[in-house]
Amino acid sequence: MKIGVTLHATDRTINPVELAREAESRGFHSLYIPEHTHIPTSRRTPPPTGDAELAEEYSRSPDPYICLAAAASVTDRIELGTGIGLPAQHDHITFAKQISTLDVVSAGRLVLGIGYGWNHEEMENHGIEVRTRRELVREKMLAMRALWTHEIAEFHGQWIDMEPSWQWPKPVQQPGPPILIGGGAGPKLFAHIAEFADGWMPIGGSGMRESLSRLREAMSERQRDPAGLRIVPMGVVPDDKKLAYYRDSGATEAILRLPSGSRDVVLPRLDEFARYLEMF
Repeated sequence: MKIGVTLHATDRTINPVELAREAESRGFHSLYIPEHTHIPTSRRTPPPTGDAELAEEYSRSPDPYICLAAAASVTDRIELGTGIGLPAQHDHITFAKQISTLDVVSAGRLVLGIGYGWNHEEMENHGIEVRTRRELVREKMLAMRALWTHEIAEFHGQWIDMEPSWQWPKPVQQPGPPILIGGGAGPKLFAHIAEFADGWMPIGGSGMRESLSRLREAMSERQRDPAGLRIVPMGVVPDDKKLAYYRDSGATEAILRLPSGSRDVVLPRLDEFARYLEMF
């Protein structure tokens, strides 16, 4: 099982570019950064963490794609990913070009961790109908995959209609950067993974082992090899027992949560986490 890290970056934390360099030098496999375009102040949607107040870092999130491009320029090996990105909030054509360009400039090191979104106000400000956001994400990702893989690409769905089109550059990784979908186990999420993604980012490990059999069945039904699945628990607060559970349950990588703090806070924790690189 590989070990990566994630930071909820802000304008007050360690610079993600510096963190990428430090993480690579210690031997971590990956660095993931989350996405929020903005946070409406109304707070109709309760925090996903269960806390009474939404943590300040949500409203101070930088653009992860720019951060990862900058990080790619100072690193050579470490995988660079979104954990978790929000494709519903992007135009699918420009987002496809943005992602393929990032895969090119990183020499094929991009991992696209995505989700459907939890913040209703944030989505609504982008014109998204919350009730149908999962279906919208599916169509956007299928249209993007077409642009990444075909010389002339088109897509016609309920929400997305794209006439035959050219778009370059194509991603270094084919049929595109690995797509990992975050969220709780369920038939719709597993159907989407089996249709257009490469793996699952469970948030928390409760029931993960039992759920994996259903995900593998969904992959087999699509004539896809379950052995190729990436299972990547996101935002893990690590200890030996928890990481052993993930490894023994079939996780291919665990992404450890760094504190959203300055370099003086983050780098000592990064050093603490480095011991897991030898253990797992």
